[in-house]
Amino acid sequence: MSDAMTASAEERFAAYNANIAAAGKDPSLSPETGRQMDKATLFRFGAGFLVFGLLWMSGLAIVSAVLLTKHLQNIFGPDVEGLTGVINACTAVASLVSNLLFGTLSDRSRSKWGRRTPFIVLGAVLGGVTLFLTGMVSNAVAITIIYCLCMFGLNAMIAPLVAMISDRIPMNVRGTMSAFFGAGQTCGAPIGTLIGSAFILKPFPGFILAGVLMFLGGIVAVLIVPKESSADFLPKDEGKATDVLRSFIPPKFSTAHDFYKAFAGRLCMLLSYQMITVYQLLIFQKYIGLDDTAAGAAMATMSVITMVVSLGGSVVAGPISDVIGRRKLPVIAASVLFAIGMAMPWLMPTTMGMFLYAGIAGLGYGVYSSVDQALNVDVLPNKEEAGKDLGVLNLATTLGQMLGPVLMSVITVTLGYAAAFPISIVFALLGCVFIMMIKGVK
Repeated sequence: MSDAMTASAEERFAAYNANIAAAGKDPSLSPETGRQMDKATLFRFGAGFLVFGLLWMSGLAIVSAVLLTKHLQNIFGPDVEGLTGVINACTAVASLVSNLLFGTLSDRSRSKWGRRTPFIVLGAVLGGVTLFLTGMVSNAVAITIIYCLCMFGLNAMIAPLVAMISDRIPMNVRGTMSAFFGAGQTCGAPIGTLIGSAFILKPFPGFILAGVLMFLGGIVAVLIVPKESSADFLPKDEGKATDVLRSFIPPKFSTAHDFYKAFAGRLCMLLSYQMITVYQLLIFQKYIGLDDTAAGAAMATMSVITMVVSLGGSVVAGPISDVIGRRKLPVIAASVLFAIGMAMPWLMPTTMGMFLYAGIAGLGYGVYSSVDQALNVDVLPNKEEAGKDLGVLNLATTLGQMLGPVLMSVITVTLGYAAAFPISIVFALLGCVFIMMIKGVK
C-alpha cells in the first residue's frame, strides 16, 4: 500500500503545504508533488490541454461563428444583427457567472476524484447536449436559454482546467503549458468555422457534430491528463452559505494592482476579438457583398489561414516566453499584430482584406493565447484561491464576449460595418497599454 494511502489526513495536508512551499522557492518543482516533473508527465499535460482546447473550441465555433447566425436568419430573416448581439450578451453574462461559480466551487471541493475533475466531466455532458439543442429550437427565448446553459457546461470545464496550471504545473514551464492550452483554442476556432461553413446549407448535422466535439473536449482531456490526486484530506469547509458567497469576492484592488491590469488588458483584447469573430458571416454578406455560398467558401479559406498561423504562433511563443523569462513582451507584441491585422479589411473592404486579417491577426491571437494564460497565473495574489481568482480574470473574457457583439451591433446599425474596424483597433491597442503597466511580472 502506498504512503499516500496509509498517511493520515493531517500528514497528507502537511505534505501538500510543503509541496506548495517548495514550488514557491524553486520554479522547476511541481506544486502538486514538490518534485520536478518528468517529460512524459509534461507531455500528457500538454496533450490534454491541447486536445481540450481544440475540441471544445471547434464545437463552439461551428455554432457561434456560422450556424447560429444562419439558424437565426432561417427563422427571422437576414437582418439579425440586433438579435445576435442580444443572444451573445446573455450567454456572456451566463459565462461570467458560471466561470466564477465553478472556479470557486472547485477550489472548495473535497472530492476523492480531485477538486477539478468532477466539474470537468459534468460540464462536458451539459455543454455537449445543450450546444446541440441550440439548433433544434426555433424560439428566440428558448435558443438564448439553452445557449446560456451551454456556457454553464463549458465554464464548468474551463475554470477547473485552467486552475490546474496553478495547482500542478511548475512555474518554469507554465508558458509552454499555456501555449498548448492556447494553441488548442486558436486552432479550434478556425477549424470550427471551416466545418461550420461546410454545413451552412444543411445545419442539422453540423449542430450534432458541434455537441459531440464539446462533450469529447472534457472527457478526452480528463483521460489524457495525469489523474488528479484525491482532495479528501483537505480541511472540510465548515462555513455557512454566507461564507461561500463571501468567497466570490474578488481580490482587493489595493493589494492586487497587477491582477486588475491583466484583467483590463484581457478585456480590451477579447472585446476587440469578439467584435469581428461573431460577425464573420455577416461581414462577408453585408460588408464584402458575398452570397451564402461564396461567403461559406471565403470563411473556409480564412479558417485555414488562421489555423496555420495561429498554430505557428502558439507553438513558438509559449516556449520562447519560458526561455526569456518574460510574459508581457509577447502579449504586447501579439496585441499590436492583432491591431495591424484588423486594419486590413478596413483599408481593403474585399475578400483579400479579410484573408490578410486572418493571417496577421490570426498570428497575433495565436501568440496572445499561448502566453496570456501564463501571465494570468503569474499575477494571482493567492494560490489557495487560484480557481476563484482565475475565474475573476476569465470574467474579462466573458465581458469581452458580451460587450463585443453588443458594441458591434450598435456600430453596424448606426455607423455601418466599416466603422467597426478602427474601433476594434483602438481596443486592441488599449489592451497593450494595460499590460505594459504591470510591474510585478516581466
